[in-house]
Amino acid sequence: MTALESSIASIRIAAAAANRMKAHDIVAYDVSDALGICDGMLIASAPNERQVLAIAEEVEKDLFLNDGKRQPRSREGVQEAQWILLDYGDFIVHIMHDEARDFYHLERLWRDCPQIELPLEHPEEPQSTER
Repeated sequence: MTALESSIASIRIAAAAANRMKAHDIVAYDVSDALGICDGMLIASAPNERQVLAIAEEVEKDLFLNDGKRQPRSREGVQEAQWILLDYGDFIVHIMHDEARDFYHLERLWRDCPQIELPLEHPEEPQSTER
């Protein structure tokens, strides 16, 4: 497995954890060609600060338990939880409060980068039986 493939596998674990915690707008980008600092970037958002923290904690837990005891080398934004940036070295996880998106559009830096496919299991909507 190449370094980029390894990063993408980790990003998929993080995305699944965020999805399980009801994050939305979950998008991952392959920024390996655009940025020299990392291979991939996962972005997700949540409706409030408590949810931002809960998603970050779940992502960290899953990456530790399911990805070789990985821990972020740095965390930013945890105190105010308007956004949290978890830097794992080869990839970054960025979780934002919905209201902070207008002020902190980090994804603008790489919105033209290729997206990483994230096969997430979203809860299915109950289908109506009306005819």
